Amino acid sequence: MRFAQLASLLAASVAFFSSDSDAATPAAWKTRTIYQIVTDRFGVASGVTPSSCAAGTNVYCGGTFQGIISKLDYIANMGFDAIWISPIVTNVDSPNAYHGYWAQDLYSINSHFGSASDLQALSNALHSRGMYLMIDVVANHMGPQVNGNSVNNNPSAYKPFNQPSQYHNFCTITNYNDQTNVEQCWLGSDQQSGLPDLNTENSVVYNGLYSWVKSLVGNYSVDGLRVDTVKHVRKDFWPGFNSNAGVYCTGEVLSGDPAYVSPYQQVMDGIINYPIFYPLTRAFQRPAQGFTEMKNMINTIRSQFKDPLLLTNFLENQDQPRFPSLTSDRALAKSAITYILTGDGIPIIYYGQEQSFNGGNDPYNREALWTSNYNTGSEMYVHISKVNKLRKFVKNLSTNNPITTPLTSVYDDSIAWVYRKAGMVVALSSGGSSAATQNLYINAASLPSGTLQDVISCKTISVPSSGTATIQLNGGQPAVYYPVSGLTGSGICGR
Repeated sequence: MRFAQLASLLAASVAFFSSDSDAATPAAWKTRTIYQIVTDRFGVASGVTPSSCAAGTNVYCGGTFQGIISKLDYIANMGFDAIWISPIVTNVDSPNAYHGYWAQDLYSINSHFGSASDLQALSNALHSRGMYLMIDVVANHMGPQVNGNSVNNNPSAYKPFNQPSQYHNFCTITNYNDQTNVEQCWLGSDQQSGLPDLNTENSVVYNGLYSWVKSLVGNYSVDGLRVDTVKHVRKDFWPGFNSNAGVYCTGEVLSGDPAYVSPYQQVMDGIINYPIFYPLTRAFQRPAQGFTEMKNMINTIRSQFKDPLLLTNFLENQDQPRFPSLTSDRALAKSAITYILTGDGIPIIYYGQEQSFNGGNDPYNREALWTSNYNTGSEMYVHISKVNKLRKFVKNLSTNNPITTPLTSVYDDSIAWVYRKAGMVVALSSGGSSAATQNLYINAASLPSGTLQDVISCKTISVPSSGTATIQLNGGQPAVYYPVSGLTGSGICGR
């Protein structure tokens, strides 16, 4: 009897985790909105007094998995249904390893962030809310040498790769036009501080990485992976890595050249969308830059990438200066963020964007979020929440889904750009907060007819069945319209 009960429980458990894993397919990720977290800088556990963690601090500040759990309401109430956390494995014994990218032992959890049980608790807490867990992983390298072992050609301190043959011989990357040089030399300027480059041509190494990522996903019920330094590993390594992970993977290929980046989507589900990041930033960091470069890049991406809707879009991350360090204009920031949340692809918002953090280059862009007191009334928190509320309301539509419908441009000039995605109409301005009121006269046939409501300001416009419709932009603020008839029960603007 006990055996039968145990077998029944095990079967139920397997069914639960199988269905959960099956749900987190690449297609399912298309409708998710990701909140990116540097674990050490997001939150401390309830009852723990956080450190001051002044701007530019380059050591551990005390953020933990339990700290994330304690602030899930803060994330979920902003409308996010997935989080991406920084790497979780044990790093080399250095206070500068707070970011997680300097692995020493792939099979143990970084104790600065908590225990394996704490990570599982975070996974469970997210899944209980219907949210996904994405973890950052590194397959290209380990952390800087431990006690001189790399210099001595004796990497015995690393786990599981502790043999010299499991690493490429030291050399520096000197020519980014030479792919072999990019893939087989070390990141860093010298052997002492460089990152030991894993020999992914070695069968022990690539099979070891495949086994590791499979166990990581299975042990912690992970729904997706962000993969670091993808261009630094041979392309034919990645299909096996992605398939062994068994979940959606989005890879970092740090280049704005779509011709260079797009082949990587042939070997991995998604790619971090650097090709759109650069023109997006240029379009909004100063007023009246226009949208021609952005629109051209969107068309190029469509022609070169396998599936643009699986690319992950961002305005800020741990490697780039925060957008408010480039401009203090909140209207420009709102339009840029609105594109991230409504354009083609999967949105990523970097922790602190909602508080208008303005740190520049690393490490100043990795501020402690607790210094903001988790202000849910901040201008950007409210703005992101409003746009995300529409995303969540429409994400399960089986037809005319705005999220999975590619955008179509319906109007643009030197300051404004309007595009449509099924029933959703987005108007962006690059005029900045000092821009005069602008009336945009748009062919009504290119818009949904009837009454549309801006989910940000709650103002409405009427679109006739023919003729011209008018969209008004005030003070450079963006607008996101949706048919009033489709908002019933959404809670948006009181509906």
